[in-house]
Amino acid sequence: MALTRRLLIDLSSRRRLFTTSHAGKLSGQKKKSITGVVFDEAVSWAGFLRCSRALVSWMVAERKMQPSPPPEHRRALRYVVFLALSLLAFSCWALISSRIDSAVLVATGGGGGGGGAVPLLTVEDDGIGRSGGSSHEAGGGGGAHRHRVTSSQAEMSASSGNATVRAGEMGDPAMIRQPSGVEAGERPCDAASAQLRVYVYDLPSEFHFGMMGWDAKKAGSGGGGAWPDVGDARAVPRYPGGLNLQHSVEYWLTLDILSSTSSPTTSHRPCTAVRVTNASLADVFFVPFFASLSYNRQSKLHGHGSERTTTTTTTNRFLQAELVKYLARQEEWRRWGGANHLVVPHHPNSMMDARRRLSAAMFVLSDFGRYPPDVANLRKDVIAPYKHVVPSLGDGDSPGFEQRPVLAYFQGAIHRKDGGRVRQRLYHLIKDEKDVHFTYGSVRQNGIRRATKGMASSKFCLNIAGDTPSSNRLFDAIVSHCVPVIISDDIELPFEDVLDYSEFCVFVRASDATKKGLLLRLLRGITQDEWTAMWRRLKEVAHHFEYQYPSQPGDAVQMIWGAVARKMHSVKLQLHKRGRYQRALSES
Repeated sequence: MALTRRLLIDLSSRRRLFTTSHAGKLSGQKKKSITGVVFDEAVSWAGFLRCSRALVSWMVAERKMQPSPPPEHRRALRYVVFLALSLLAFSCWALISSRIDSAVLVATGGGGGGGGAVPLLTVEDDGIGRSGGSSHEAGGGGGAHRHRVTSSQAEMSASSGNATVRAGEMGDPAMIRQPSGVEAGERPCDAASAQLRVYVYDLPSEFHFGMMGWDAKKAGSGGGGAWPDVGDARAVPRYPGGLNLQHSVEYWLTLDILSSTSSPTTSHRPCTAVRVTNASLADVFFVPFFASLSYNRQSKLHGHGSERTTTTTTTNRFLQAELVKYLARQEEWRRWGGANHLVVPHHPNSMMDARRRLSAAMFVLSDFGRYPPDVANLRKDVIAPYKHVVPSLGDGDSPGFEQRPVLAYFQGAIHRKDGGRVRQRLYHLIKDEKDVHFTYGSVRQNGIRRATKGMASSKFCLNIAGDTPSSNRLFDAIVSHCVPVIISDDIELPFEDVLDYSEFCVFVRASDATKKGLLLRLLRGITQDEWTAMWRRLKEVAHHFEYQYPSQPGDAVQMIWGAVARKMHSVKLQLHKRGRYQRALSES
């Protein structure tokens, strides 16, 4: 009986604690109704306990009227009665406690009016923005779709009436992960909330994913016509590996913008750019031509002798010519002369035939080394990072100053033309220094593996101009947390309007680097504290140079869209000024 009394006292204290702790959170009729529910629950079960206690008392009284059993039987009987009462009291206490906790969760979890229980977790995504129960369609899209998070894909945790769902991810070496569902309470990205509204031309598959073997006809209706099903990671075509990946920018941008309005996209995708199907809503018109892949795979010489002249770059040149014709027929291109169009010829040799005819558009490039200033320049175009080919170092796996015995590291082609001749001079100046690694290297014979190990064990990584001002070596160094030493006078760097590269890079003019002893004297003069500050900053900015799908906040894909959005301010200014007198001219 003492145990029963203690449990009743505990229930009474829980009721008082609930009432006082939520007095400030609940107001008016809602507070009274919730408190009443909890009190009624406790009173009803307390009455049940009193009835149970009376029943037991009656049974004991009846038992006293019977002849007394032997002493050993009385002890066994008392033990059984005590055990039964204890189990009954504990069961009632547990049941009442759970009922009170449920009432607390409903009260603090935002339960609506009415007497029914309100579900605490709702994970759904209709592919359109929702506000107050109404929907707003962002430039088109299909019907409503729901994405369910199963127990094997999500981790659920609840504390003090708040519940969250974390969707699981599937990783692979190509940085493509299975998209996860949109978390409860989050609004999908739509045209009203995005920084940049993007219209995507539905070019035939031979201009993009068809180069990877994807067949729109075999994909059927589930493939969405001209595009793969980007909601299914297994259906997304893989970009060719090796050095092809350096210039895969067009691939990652296309995947991201196609998925911006589809229901399975990750809940963490930032609302920087969103696809619209109504051209009148668009800020920029995206041309999904995989120009770099077309150059790498479809511009090789074939045949022998006279046959080479008839088959040289047939497919690549054909696609460029067809693209120019296609855009010239588009009303949006004719209206503004292509100034609000986005084309991605990231490889320095891509779109050689069409680049001048499409030069009014905004280009996404690696540098301006092979472009005349009237075709490409920093005023209208965007510089995007190469995709690094060495694996990224995790924050906890990055060796510090003392764990990097090599002072300066370079591995690559040494004999270059034009601006790359500085490599040859540096090679002869520092190749014999004991703490310098300066050798020829390529992707063959485990070149990427050796570069991965070498950069991770070096304090400084030399990024020296080659045939063009830039190379993927800079971005390999960044993700290896090896402080880059940039010796390239004409280089243009990605996102330099928002990133200060001097915080994590060392810049040396080519004319100074080739002076005997100057480069190594400069690097050896950098103290451990100075180097560590740059190393820490490298670890902070490295994620800005990661290409991945689904994209994540601040990664390379989102940084490129942000750079395009910033460029569009000046583009729109010029377009709006150009359109001042259109009505007057048309009437005259």
